[in-house]
Amino acid sequence: MELNIRRAEREDCPRLLELIKELALYERAPYEVTVSMTEFEESGFGDNPVWGAFVGELDGVIVGMSLYYIRYSTWKGRRLYLEDLIVTEEVRGKGFGKVLLDHTIAFAKSEGYSGMMWQVLDWNEPAINFYKKYDTTLDGEWINVSIDFKKH
Repeated sequence: MELNIRRAEREDCPRLLELIKELALYERAPYEVTVSMTEFEESGFGDNPVWGAFVGELDGVIVGMSLYYIRYSTWKGRRLYLEDLIVTEEVRGKGFGKVLLDHTIAFAKSEGYSGMMWQVLDWNEPAINFYKKYDTTLDGEWINVSIDFKKH
């Protein structure tokens, strides 16, 4: 089985959102996915896209994705932020995550970014062990901070 990697297209959004919901379920937070299909499509393929993605296909079926955006660090300059690296459960363990991550790293290097960053849950041992195979730094010093703006 060979994974075909390509850039995501607008028509892929329903499948990408399915993968995102699958990841949220795995991460024990299915209720946290609140983005609408309209928002998701517009933010990736509208007049001012803020994210890009690569998809991995087997026989024309999307089984994985790497969704990213550009982050700016005042210390390091432009960096690629990997929002999600997802391979559907049915095909995990076949090296497809590595193919997607390697493709994303090559893309970031070709664009001249100073590096990449992403998050991993502290209890996700399989992902942590996977990322340790790369020349990564796991930083336990910083605390994530967020604020949600809910529509009323």
